[in-house]
Amino acid sequence: MSIIRALLRASSWLPLPVAHALGATMGQIMAWLPGKARLVTRTNLALCFPELDRHARRRLAGASFRELGKQILEMGIIWHADDARLQRLVVNPEAMDTLESHWQAGRGLLVACPHLGNWELTNLYLTRRHQVHTLYRPPRQPYLEPLLVEARERTGARSLPATPSGIRTLYKALRGGALVGILPDQEPRESGVFAPFFGVPAKTMTLLCQMAGKTDAPVVFVSMLRLPWGRGFRLEVLPAPEGVGNKDHVAAATALNAGVEHCVRLAPAQYQWTYKRFRRRPDGGRSPYKPGRTPL
Repeated sequence: MSIIRALLRASSWLPLPVAHALGATMGQIMAWLPGKARLVTRTNLALCFPELDRHARRRLAGASFRELGKQILEMGIIWHADDARLQRLVVNPEAMDTLESHWQAGRGLLVACPHLGNWELTNLYLTRRHQVHTLYRPPRQPYLEPLLVEARERTGARSLPATPSGIRTLYKALRGGALVGILPDQEPRESGVFAPFFGVPAKTMTLLCQMAGKTDAPVVFVSMLRLPWGRGFRLEVLPAPEGVGNKDHVAAATALNAGVEHCVRLAPAQYQWTYKRFRRRPDGGRSPYKPGRTPL
C-alpha cells in the first residue's frame, strides 16, 4: 500500500501533458503484448462495431490502450490535485450549469457516469459544488479499498459499499434531494436483466432504473472526456433517454444502455473496453472471451 501511495504521489507532480505522453507510450506497449486484456478489448470491439473492418477495429483497440495508459498515469494528478488544479483540469465549467438545470427543486438527481474518460475526476469535480453520494464495489484486493474510499471522499463525497445497507442509504439521500452518482455499465453479480448494448445482449443493472422510478428523480448522463495533447478534460452532460424509469425492467435497462452507448460514441477510444461486459449470455452459453469464439 505504501508503495502505491508513493507512486501516486510521485506521478501527481507531473504536468498533465507529460503524464499523458508517458501513459500513451505505456498503453501502446500494452497493446502490442498478447494477453487477456488485448483479447477482451478486441472481442468487445468486434461485437460492438461489426460495421468496421478488422484493421479499423485494431486501430481503435490500439487507441483505447493508449487512452488506458493515460488514465493510469493521470490518476496521481487527479487524486492529489488541490481545488485550484482540479478546476483548471476541466475546460468547460459552464457544464455544471447544464447539469444543475436538470435538478428540480425538492427532488434528488441521479447521475449516470459510464466507465468513459476519467470517471474518478467526474466525482471529484462535481463534489466541488455538491456532495455526491456514490456506490462502489469493493476491489478484489482488500488492501486497495481504504485508498479508493479516501481518494473519492477527500473533497466531501460520500462513498458507500454496494450492500443492502449502502443502497438504503442511497435511497434516503436521493429522497432528501441529494445528488447520487452510479456507474451504470457494470455487470450485476446477482440481479439484473439482459438488454441490448451496441445491439448485443448484456446483463444490465436495474438499480438505477428502479431508483428513478420509485423516487421520480431525473436522470442525466455525465462523462469526463480527455482532450488531446494533455489540454485537460471536457465535462459532457446528456439527458437520459425516455424510459429509464420504466416499470418494465427490460425496457428501462434498454433505455439505460442506450444512454451509455450515446456517451461512448462521443469518444469510443476512451471507453473501458478491457471489461468483460458480455461475459454472461442470455442462453447460458459460453463467454465470448474464450479464444476463437469471436472473429477478431
